[in-house]
Amino acid sequence: MTSIDDLLANARVPTTSGDAFDVGAALRRLARDAAEAIPPRDMLRSARAGEHLSVICRWYLNRPDAADHVDRLAQDPDTDTPADVREEQLDVDGALVFACLLHLTEHPESAQFWWQLAAGAGHRAAAYCLHLHHLARGETREAQHWIHQVTDTLLDTPAPDKDFLVSLEKMTRFVRVTGCTRASPPTGGLEMEVVRLAASGTGSCIILRRPDRGLAAQLHRFNAPDNSYG
Repeated sequence: MTSIDDLLANARVPTTSGDAFDVGAALRRLARDAAEAIPPRDMLRSARAGEHLSVICRWYLNRPDAADHVDRLAQDPDTDTPADVREEQLDVDGALVFACLLHLTEHPESAQFWWQLAAGAGHRAAAYCLHLHHLARGETREAQHWIHQVTDTLLDTPAPDKDFLVSLEKMTRFVRVTGCTRASPPTGGLEMEVVRLAASGTGSCIILRRPDRGLAAQLHRFNAPDNSYG
């Protein structure tokens, strides 16, 4: 009869094996696995560009004069298609703010359209947004084109302020590191205004029309000092 001591001895898990453990090989496997887990450089650059763009869009959307500019851009429903936008009638700051709102509410093609209108009228911040927009999408050639528009003379406008890009980079870096910003994202109510505006369009055109007075009024409420707008 087998004793309990014999059973326990046979059940003991061996602490050594016949093959020596190769520490160097194990470390190389860990290093290889870690390297494979790191996203490619282009992916990191695109993700960072997207983060920067969202921070800048929120900052412009929360500026005290943002709603005033969108109000000037807005017009009545009888002339509400992008083809009706003429440069002499365009509030370029309003176009920039509207594009930022469209980006934050997930209408990237429409945001690109309005940024291009503003950049074509000489707005360097809009050109920089386009640079980040294309960089985030991995469209390197387009991104390089727009950063060239930022750093060089754009449509015979004055040379860019040398601190422009530095200030934007510092702001976005601070937000990324600390997570702190006073620039609020669009509220649900403001998002619904964009949805309403998109739904009121006609045809298959993906470009959103001009903002209307209703959206501008809601943006005024969003930017009010005592904003409790949801």
